[in-house]
Amino acid sequence: MAGKITGFFREFVLLFSIILAIIGFFILFIGITGILENHPMNFLNLTNEILEWGLYFLIIGFIIFGTGIWYLYTYYNNRKFILKEINTNKRSELIKKHAELKSVVKHLPSKYRKMLKEKERELGIK
Repeated sequence: MAGKITGFFREFVLLFSIILAIIGFFILFIGITGILENHPMNFLNLTNEILEWGLYFLIIGFIIFGTGIWYLYTYYNNRKFILKEINTNKRSELIKKHAELKSVVKHLPSKYRKMLKEKERELGIK
């Protein structure tokens, strides 16, 4: 069961990281508004109970926003690495990076695994 859940999140890592960053930014914004209670930035008309928890919202929002940005960064970084290495037509270059490619592909959607398998088949790598 855990493998299915992990596989589901792996397929939609880009979507989830963007959603996580947006939610984190919103909570971070509420936290900043809570710290600056009497500031005119309180156009959301938040209640005083929510504004009293401003510091907690700020910390939680920063953690969630940072996590979303981190997942987004690692997705694009891994994707860029895979696409760069797969574009080679030299078998020896692909063999040098083969172990690293296989480990990076595990964290990306299945589309990139299929691309790597196709390239392995094309160059005759097992």
